[in-house]
Amino acid sequence: MSTPLTARLLVLGGARSGKSTFAEQQAGLDTPVDYLATSEVRADDPEWVERVRLHRERRPSYWNTIETLDLAAELRNDTDTPLLIDCLTVWLTCQMDAAGIWTNEPGCDETLKSAVDHTVDAFAKATRPLVAVSNEVGQGLVPADPGSRRFRDEMGILNMRVAQAVDEVWFCTAGIPVKIK
Repeated sequence: MSTPLTARLLVLGGARSGKSTFAEQQAGLDTPVDYLATSEVRADDPEWVERVRLHRERRPSYWNTIETLDLAAELRNDTDTPLLIDCLTVWLTCQMDAAGIWTNEPGCDETLKSAVDHTVDAFAKATRPLVAVSNEVGQGLVPADPGSRRFRDEMGILNMRVAQAVDEVWFCTAGIPVKIK
């Protein structure tokens, strides 16, 4: 039996670093969990479909899956049921899409800032136990194209702001989690 989650955690790491598996263990494999999936299955991307399938198979059947991009609403839910958010990276990508960042739509920067501010505020005020997963994308080379640089920068800013709002921050490398806050 695992210890019930009582804190708010952020779990960072690169691709295939073990961050989701660690986050699932922290949320509590033997207790009910609200699993918030920020990704849609894209039938035109077989590799993504397989990733989603593997994530679903790992989850206990008694976990409640919530598929939404409205993280703030779930963070504000007044419950003791742990919330596992997987992942902030996909959430940010969807917010950048919706804001029109990639095509430089009028007001896109303000729209994105508002979505991020609203969600970070909800992290800071969350009373329920939670684990959020996010990719650390800023440790490699500077991307060659402006869109990738913008995404890397926005992801780094979001990770820093969420890290300030939560109780603990963990970093996973090669399946090894290390507490950094």
